[in-house]
Amino acid sequence: MALLDYDNLFNTIEELVLHHSPSGAEEEIDQLLMSRFKALGVEVWQDNAGNVIAKIAGQKQDRGIAITAHKDEIGGIVKQVGDEGRVEVRRLGGAFPWVYGEGAVDLLGDEQTITGILSFGSRHISHESPQKSQQEDKPVRWEDAWVETKCTSEELEIAGIRPGTRMVVGKHRKRPVRLKDWIASYTLDNKASVAILLALAETVKQPPVDIYLVASAKEEVGAIGAMYFTQKQRVDALIALEICPLAPEYPIADGNAPVLLSQDGYGIYDEALNRQLRQVAKNLKLPVQLATLSGFGSDGSIAMKFGHVARAACLAFPTQNTHGYEIAHLGAIANCTHILRAYCETDFSDSSTATDN
Repeated sequence: MALLDYDNLFNTIEELVLHHSPSGAEEEIDQLLMSRFKALGVEVWQDNAGNVIAKIAGQKQDRGIAITAHKDEIGGIVKQVGDEGRVEVRRLGGAFPWVYGEGAVDLLGDEQTITGILSFGSRHISHESPQKSQQEDKPVRWEDAWVETKCTSEELEIAGIRPGTRMVVGKHRKRPVRLKDWIASYTLDNKASVAILLALAETVKQPPVDIYLVASAKEEVGAIGAMYFTQKQRVDALIALEICPLAPEYPIADGNAPVLLSQDGYGIYDEALNRQLRQVAKNLKLPVQLATLSGFGSDGSIAMKFGHVARAACLAFPTQNTHGYEIAHLGAIANCTHILRAYCETDFSDSSTATDN
């Protein structure tokens, strides 16, 4: 992919990242996605579970394939609004306070967004202070942290800050950074995958079967959106777009080669579907890495485990610092797009196309 296309891809991901979407409070990203899909001229709607769904009609409308990318992000959820402007929060999805560090966070109130400071307490202390153990013995837990707002209880109430209010990293801290051909940012999981959905909506024309591009809701808290979609809409296969963690325990290299999963913490993926994706990548002369993951799940594996879809796959891009300040190669994200576009435009009703000899 040309450098100019990397620039466009970076800009699209940046726009998505800067729209907050903590699980279950995803309205800000919803408005953007509805607008973007409509501008691309595809049929789009939002279902009762909060999924934003774009449909590209196929030549054979008796079959359908879903490609999902979850639009929600991890963060915190308010447990208690205390005195003197201090707000207690607990994790929403796989969020850890020590990953975010002390700094600005946004509390998404019903009436107003309040910016506060995620705080752990002073460093210049002795063992008489409880946070001393955080310097020497153990990581900071949500129970040890708080959000300092300097607002009165009345001001927080007027803003609609209450138990259940979502907390996310402050918007100005989220703006992505470009490191040569890599992008670094919070919430690449899974805003970069949503960018792939937008690219597919723009480029896939007249596929053999119906294509459903699903920006799924509430994935980080149990793949709730994908479970609802696959219960209501029959599809022959589901391909989840995801990040793939870079870690010594996995044989995955950083760079522009996407990753195709064979198994994760929820079960195995469909071998025939994976074979088709590998064949498409081979035809495009694009490298694909293979992996099994343990502490991981996707829309695809969860929907397949519970019998909502017969076949599922997960195509991912290698990512450092997952669920933190993530770093991914723009080429891997772009190559996921190339593979899926070719897959969507291939008629696999002829079984001869499904081998990778």
